[in-house]
Amino acid sequence: MDELIEILDSDGKFTGKTELKSYTHRMGLFHATVHIWLYTSDGRVLLQQRGKEKDTHPLLWDVSVAGHIGAGETIELSALREVEEEIGLSISEKELEKIGVYKSVQKHREDLVDCEFHHTFLCELKVPLEHLRKQESEVEALKLISLLQFSEETWGMANLKKYVPHDVSYYTTIIKAIKERL
Repeated sequence: MDELIEILDSDGKFTGKTELKSYTHRMGLFHATVHIWLYTSDGRVLLQQRGKEKDTHPLLWDVSVAGHIGAGETIELSALREVEEEIGLSISEKELEKIGVYKSVQKHREDLVDCEFHHTFLCELKVPLEHLRKQESEVEALKLISLLQFSEETWGMANLKKYVPHDVSYYTTIIKAIKERL
């Protein structure tokens, strides 16, 4: 879905401009996204398998919930909206714990360059997996895996064909942050 998003400079500062998401990706302009990592009190991480029709990384496993921040939308409201849309879970702003903002540049092809600042949150998942409702157009599947398995599979990027190729340092930061909360 094409939407209007705010354009950032290479330091993550708002430029005062807005553009359609499609144009932003085509031109490789910086913009903001939200990443919400959900974890359980018994040490499991919720992963989302990207939809088979996605332009980038179809069917690879990725962050629990992610999305673009709409023009004029706050970061927190965007995060709450994306959680509701993608997995059918209503959470409150106080359940979100921001752990950082991460710069990411991925050139998928000449006309598709993701230049993003991921506003990254943790949130404890307090309902069973069966209670989640995936957004059919965006999400192929959801699963919970142990933090140990997730760390083994991402830190060394031993399974490159399974996960979206975020920087290993990004995955390391997420895993350590979740471990600190268990």
